[in-house]
Amino acid sequence: MQASMYAVKGTTTTSISVGFQHPNRRRLLTASGLAGGFRKRSSLSLSASSLSNNSCMSCGISFCGLRPADSISMGTELVRTAFSRSRPVKALSSDGDVEEAAPIHPHRKSTGIVLPFVGVACLGAILFGYHLAVVNGALEYLAKDLGIAENTVLQGWIVSTLLAGATVGSFTGGALADKFGRTRTFQLDAIPLIIGAFLCTTAQSVQTMIIGRLLAGIGIGISSAIVPLYISEISPTEIRGALGSVNQLFICIGILLALVAGLPLAGNPLWWRTMFGIAAVPAILLALGMAFSPESPRWLFQQGKISEAEKSIRTLYGKERVAEVMQDLAVGGQGSAEPEAGWFDLFSSRYWTVVSVGVALFFFQQMAGINAVVYYSTAVFRSVGIASDVAASALVGASNVFGTTVASSLMDRQGRKSLLITSFLGMAASMLLLSLSFTWKVLAPYSGTLAVLGTVCYVLSFSLGAGPVPALLLPEIFASRIRAKAVALSLGMHWISNFFIGLYFLSVVNKFGISTVYLGFAAICVLAVLYIAGNVVETKGRSLEEIERALNPAI
Repeated sequence: MQASMYAVKGTTTTSISVGFQHPNRRRLLTASGLAGGFRKRSSLSLSASSLSNNSCMSCGISFCGLRPADSISMGTELVRTAFSRSRPVKALSSDGDVEEAAPIHPHRKSTGIVLPFVGVACLGAILFGYHLAVVNGALEYLAKDLGIAENTVLQGWIVSTLLAGATVGSFTGGALADKFGRTRTFQLDAIPLIIGAFLCTTAQSVQTMIIGRLLAGIGIGISSAIVPLYISEISPTEIRGALGSVNQLFICIGILLALVAGLPLAGNPLWWRTMFGIAAVPAILLALGMAFSPESPRWLFQQGKISEAEKSIRTLYGKERVAEVMQDLAVGGQGSAEPEAGWFDLFSSRYWTVVSVGVALFFFQQMAGINAVVYYSTAVFRSVGIASDVAASALVGASNVFGTTVASSLMDRQGRKSLLITSFLGMAASMLLLSLSFTWKVLAPYSGTLAVLGTVCYVLSFSLGAGPVPALLLPEIFASRIRAKAVALSLGMHWISNFFIGLYFLSVVNKFGISTVYLGFAAICVLAVLYIAGNVVETKGRSLEEIERALNPAI
C-alpha cells in the first residue's frame, strides 16, 4: 500500500494506493480517460507492470476526510468497481471518431435526498411557463384598462418585451451561475421576478407594464439557463434523464396554470392584475427554498471547496457515495487549475464543435414551428366548430403535459438521441398532414378533423423529445469549465429564434399562406433529424464526468 498526494486549488488531499491481482483483465484503461484517448490526470492513475493476464496493478484512489481503515476498505471496493464489466457506450476518440468506451464504474443507487431540491428548482420552470402564457388571456383586458385597446403596436410590445428580457437573462444566467454558484443565482433571479410581477400588477401606464414585463423576462431568461444546469449537476446518473425532463414538464404546468388563472376574466375584467400578481408567490418560494438547498457539488469542487462539496454529496446521494462522486469529480478535472472559460473560448476550435450542437438543437426546436402552431391553434380549432379560445389552448397544453410525462419515463430507457429523432420525425409528419389538410381538395371534407389531429400529434411529438431533451442534453455534453456559459449561449438562440418567430410569423403566413409555411416547418424537422443523426451522441447512463472525458479527449 502506498500513499500519495494531489492538490486541488491549494487544497491537499491524501490518496491511498491499493495493490491487487486482477487475472481477467486483458486491457488496461486509465481512469483519467476512456479507451486510452484522454490525458492522464494526477488525481487518479492506474499503472501496471505488465498487460498479461496475471498483471499486478496499483490504483491511486482519492478519499477526502476518511479514516485510514475506511479508506482502505472503500478503496478496495472502488478499485474492484472500476474494473467491473459494464455496458459499453459510444465515445469520441482524440481523432474525432466514435468508438466504444466503457464507463469507469457502474453507479450505485443513491440513498440521499434529491427530489425536494429538484422541486424547488422547478419553481423557476413553472414561472417560465406562467409568464409566457399569462398575457394570452389577459392582453385584451389589460389593453382596455390601460387605454391601448386600439393600439396593436403597444400590445405587441407588451408581449415581445418579455422575450427580449429573456434573451438578456439567458446570457446573464451563465455568468452569474459561474461567479456566485447555482443556488445563490436562483436567489438573485427571484429579485427581477418579484419586482416584475409587482410592477405588472400595479401598472397604471403602458410604460410601467413594459418595464415589469422586461424584468420578468430577465428573470425567466436566467431561470431557463440555470434550472436545467442545476438539476443535471445534482441528479444521480441513473435517474438524471427523468429528472432533467421534469424541467419541461413544469414549464407545461406553468402554462396550464396561466390558462386556468384566466378563467375568471370574463366575469371580472380587472382580474388580469391578480393573474400577474400570482407570479410573485412562486418567486418568493424559490428564493426561500434555495436558502435550504445544497449547492452543486461540481461547482463547489471547481471552486476548491472540498469539504462543502462532500457535505453536498452526502445530502444528495448519501454518505456511502461520497468517495465515488469525489473520485468522479477529481478524474473529470473539476478542480483543475485551468481558469474558467470566457465567452470567446466557446468559439475556439477546442469547444465550438460541441457548443454548436447545443446552439443548433435550440435553433431547430424553435424554427420547427412549435410556437407558430400554438399561435395558430385557435383558428384551426375554430374551423371545426370549437369556438372557445380557452378550450383550444387547454387541449394543446394538456397534450404537451401528457407527452412530456411520457418522455420523463422514457428518457433513461430509450435515450436522448433516439427520442430526439423520433420526435422530429413525428413533427415532420404532423406538419405535412397539417399542410395537406389545407390544400388537398380530396381531403376537404375532413380538413377540420385532420387539422385538429395534426396539431395535437405535432404537440405530442414535440413534447416527447424536441421539447424536453435539448435542455437536458446540453448540461450533459458541455465540459465543466464552459457548462454554464455554453448553456446560456444555447438558450440565447432559443429566445432569439422565439422572438423572431413571434414577430414575423403572421406576416409570413399572410404572404405565403399557412399551408406553405407548415410545409417549410416540415422540411426543417427533416433537416433536424439528419443533423441529430450525424452530430449528437447518446449520454444516458453516464456521469457528467464520463461524458466530458468522452467528448473532450484533449482536456
